[in-house]
Amino acid sequence: MVTPLSDKDVVGLRHLKRLMSLFACLHEVGCSRDSAGNRRLHFDGYCGLVTLYLFNPWIASLRTLRQAVGLSTVAKILGVKRFSLGSFSEAPAVFEPKQLKSVIAELAGQIRPLATDPRLAQMKHTLELVDGTLLRALPKMAQSFVRHNNDGGDYHAWRLHTHLVVGAPAPSLIERTTGHDAQDQGSEVAHLRKNLQPDHCYVTDRRFYDAGLFNAIHAGRSSYVCRVRDDVVFASLGENPLSPEALAAHVVRDARVRVGCHDKVDHPTRLVVVQAEPHPKRTRQGIKQSTGVVMIVTDLLEVPAEIIALIYRYRWSIELFFRFLKHLLGLRHLLSQRPEGIDIQVYCCVIACLLIHLQTGKKPNKAMMDMLGFYLMGLASQQEVINFLNQSDNTGVKLRAKEELWKKMGF
Repeated sequence: MVTPLSDKDVVGLRHLKRLMSLFACLHEVGCSRDSAGNRRLHFDGYCGLVTLYLFNPWIASLRTLRQAVGLSTVAKILGVKRFSLGSFSEAPAVFEPKQLKSVIAELAGQIRPLATDPRLAQMKHTLELVDGTLLRALPKMAQSFVRHNNDGGDYHAWRLHTHLVVGAPAPSLIERTTGHDAQDQGSEVAHLRKNLQPDHCYVTDRRFYDAGLFNAIHAGRSSYVCRVRDDVVFASLGENPLSPEALAAHVVRDARVRVGCHDKVDHPTRLVVVQAEPHPKRTRQGIKQSTGVVMIVTDLLEVPAEIIALIYRYRWSIELFFRFLKHLLGLRHLLSQRPEGIDIQVYCCVIACLLIHLQTGKKPNKAMMDMLGFYLMGLASQQEVINFLNQSDNTGVKLRAKEELWKKMGF
């Protein structure tokens, strides 16, 4: 049962009104087949509905979203009348989600890069984090890939391939493919290889360990920093001495190597081993304690080892971005099961990230979304939000204190 909404429950509409002006250029998209001229749910209105769902904490389902449109103030700003669930489900089939990239590009042109470690300024290439995440879908979707899990059941999903530049609040590339890519590691590699650009340093995880990919990146005047499995076989070609800065960054080895499948690599490679904080590792067999050893392969031969370790530490940013999409922007709940509808929701999530950054000047996180939610619900004033955003960031102090504690414990 859906709890009735009132006008005061759906707040923050003035911010959405500004966004609707950007969506206005999409109004006629998908209307070529509407010979009768009776279409009521247009592309710009559909995007406005999805954005209203993302930003308003009271709206957690499609039925509540439909109820909100029944309010006169909401319908006036969105330009959308009350719709049926069937029409909302069918509408994305005639829309062109890629048209939203023009809105994303317009917003992205207004942002300023987030602050990063000053030591990264010596990098000649743009640091780009690459990874993917799964979106669970309904079993009835014939387009999605089906694989059997360990319990004998079927698993249905879409996969989002994402490229996130270090210091950016939103990804530079995000594309959806079928869940088949979750099982085939080569498909992840193939997607990255198809989207390679010059003068980039691609920071990747273990699933991107592939000799052909490394050759393609190096040949394209780019570089890579890739974590490899702890059991990878390698041949040492010589050890590099560790500087005091590298030792302070917990680097335990720096060597020129030929690693496993690298017999086909046509350029010199390097192995940097970092002793990180051990943490529990969740597996299907239960929770295991990891060794904390991080093995990194790269073609950056002249960059100090501590900078290589620092670059890979930033890879966690993309995991935090996925968590933000799913847990805070509600991407775990798909408003549409059509591929086009999923793409629209994903692109609207990217737009939401850019809007939050433009309004706050900071990278969105859970605390910030909670405060914005309180503001939208009328529980916090605008001044309280400003005071929250102006709080000093003590993250660096806390991290240094944590590192000192680990040193005292002998790690």
